[in-house]
Amino acid sequence: MAQISCNGLSLGYEGTLVIEGLDLQISQGDYLCILGENGAGKSTLMKAMLGLHPRTSGTVTLGDGVRAKDIGYLTQQSDIQRDFPASVAEIVRSGCQSRLGWRPFYNRQELAQVATAMERMGIAHLAKRCYRQLSGGQQQRVLLARALCATQKVLFLDEPVTGLDPEVSREFYQLLSTLHRQEGVTIVMISHDVEGALNGATHVLSIGQPSFYGTKADYLKTLAADKGGETDG
Repeated sequence: MAQISCNGLSLGYEGTLVIEGLDLQISQGDYLCILGENGAGKSTLMKAMLGLHPRTSGTVTLGDGVRAKDIGYLTQQSDIQRDFPASVAEIVRSGCQSRLGWRPFYNRQELAQVATAMERMGIAHLAKRCYRQLSGGQQQRVLLARALCATQKVLFLDEPVTGLDPEVSREFYQLLSTLHRQEGVTIVMISHDVEGALNGATHVLSIGQPSFYGTKADYLKTLAADKGGETDG
């Protein structure tokens, strides 16, 4: 059973339809890379799957035990967010907030989860540092650790390597691949960095003309066939 299903999904904003009649299924352990030009509707689609953007038509269904709060969401950072005056540990702990309910404090299990997430992301030594004093790569590790505290099932990432240099981007992709391969976390990622993003992907959704949805292997075959056609022409 799919964790996330889109059936006949159409989306738009500012009176413009950007996605029409999309059928999509994301299963446990998939690593889906969403590609497309600016304005193609990539972020709109991700927000619709999270229930944060209204649908024009069609459905988004969660299954296989996944609820909306089981999806960790690493969104694009604004300049204000990059300058947030909180410690690394405080930001990572905030990933557990949805489970607090009426409790004023985090419990022992949640604090242990925070410590584990920071260790996994290699930022434990930065726990007391102010977030805004970190490099871009360190900030993204902090936000990924926060997302892991929110869920161990599904991660949504919207342009996570924007503004990072190539070496830091490669390290970040390696972290994602490790989470995917070793721990079975389902990953859905938007990226303009096609080569880097495709490295660990199992599936590709390319929004545009023409559009594509399928396995990475089939997507690469399509690209090769298109290049061959251009050469023949």
